[in-house]
Amino acid sequence: MSDLFANLTPIYFLYLLYGASFLFLGVTIATKDMKGSELEIAEGLWLLGAFGSLHGMREWLELGTWIEGHHLSIQHIIVARAAASALLIASFLFLLQFGLSLLRVHESVRKYLSRAVPTGLFILWLFYLTRHGWLIEIELLHRADAGTRYTFGLAGGLLSSYALIAYSRKVKSLSPLAAQRLYYAGCAFIGFALLAGIFSSGYRTPYFPIPVELFRTLAAAVITYFISRALNIFDMETRSKTVQQASLLVQAEKLSSLGQLAAGIAHEINNPLTNASLGVQTLKIKLKNDLSGHNIVDKLSAIETNIDRAALIAKELLQFSRQREGQCIPLNVNEVIRRSLTLLRYRLQDFELTEDLAPLPEIMGDPVRLEQVFINILSNSIAATPKGGRLSIVSQLQDEMIAVSISDTGSGNAAADQSRVFEPFFTTQDVGAGTGLGLFVSHGIVRQHHGQIELASSPGKGTAVTVKLPTKERYEKEAM
Repeated sequence: MSDLFANLTPIYFLYLLYGASFLFLGVTIATKDMKGSELEIAEGLWLLGAFGSLHGMREWLELGTWIEGHHLSIQHIIVARAAASALLIASFLFLLQFGLSLLRVHESVRKYLSRAVPTGLFILWLFYLTRHGWLIEIELLHRADAGTRYTFGLAGGLLSSYALIAYSRKVKSLSPLAAQRLYYAGCAFIGFALLAGIFSSGYRTPYFPIPVELFRTLAAAVITYFISRALNIFDMETRSKTVQQASLLVQAEKLSSLGQLAAGIAHEINNPLTNASLGVQTLKIKLKNDLSGHNIVDKLSAIETNIDRAALIAKELLQFSRQREGQCIPLNVNEVIRRSLTLLRYRLQDFELTEDLAPLPEIMGDPVRLEQVFINILSNSIAATPKGGRLSIVSQLQDEMIAVSISDTGSGNAAADQSRVFEPFFTTQDVGAGTGLGLFVSHGIVRQHHGQIELASSPGKGTAVTVKLPTKERYEKEAM
């Protein structure tokens, strides 16, 4: 052992630290609990960890070959160098894929880039390797290493740098400190890409004889430091989710109590309303043929209208108190939309309606409850839009999600109201015109379908409500 360390020259010591830095990066990422994280970086962070582990192993294998070279046969040296070359290629490929995965471009474009970029770089690497003919043994391995650094190493480092810097802006609201560390790590990757991808091992600066290995080691240490410190963003996410879940639990308990109260009130209201409605209908039949009772019939009709309105409120209260999971079956969203429009055709006669329903794959859903969602949203649009206004409904496929957008040219909502539109009993309609339960119930139904509902509104310009539901394939993958 003492002989081993006696052979460690300053350059060898730099390689020891260089490999240790990246090995530490790989271990840190591998031991970090990211289960259940919704952060985009969590999906591909294992690629960065694999890069660190393989790159560190490669440097230590190379170092061991140099230190013990005089004890090894030429065949053993060639095998060790070939293994080191394979580790170098694999590590830079993982780094390249990490950068591509973090960019989070459009799904189809990302799949194309994930194939096209490595393929193009491989062609360049092969061209560099063979442009002077096929060399033999050690010379071939030297050229393979250089070509790997010029192609996969340089591209992977720069792409990862750009991806980390861009992603740091996205997570700034969650943790400004973690975002800053990711930004610094991205900047350090620029230096690493240039030092490891352009300058060959053994290169020394022109004015000061400082080996490039020193700068590589510093870049590796900076990258590892800031990435490992930035991983606390997952702890921040967990803490944020815990606070949110606690808030939702308190809200759910309040809504549960409120739902029980609403159910009791609705049942108590329904009984006298039913009796009153039957009585009014009986009186209307008796007075229908009596000419002197026409004014009375009109008044009874007005009473009946208000009774129907009260019955509708009681029905919505019951729906609010009985929110539960429905039975999901394969269905086409466009068919649900058409049925909803058919049910509302009389109310839509006074408006200009445009439909743009694209061919869509199936989803897993409860058709009755989804129909209720679209009816609630369309009813709100009708109520907010003057007669003669425009309503539009558009369906399309977006990244394995079905997006249905319902927009109107109505009065819109103020910015202060938009954050409350999904709260129970919140309404911007006149007193007696709405219960404020439609969007709340719709939000609950969409959430039960693993979907999202979003609202965008401008006062005086109209409102657009977008419902996003996972395709059948995505729903089944998330359920596994």
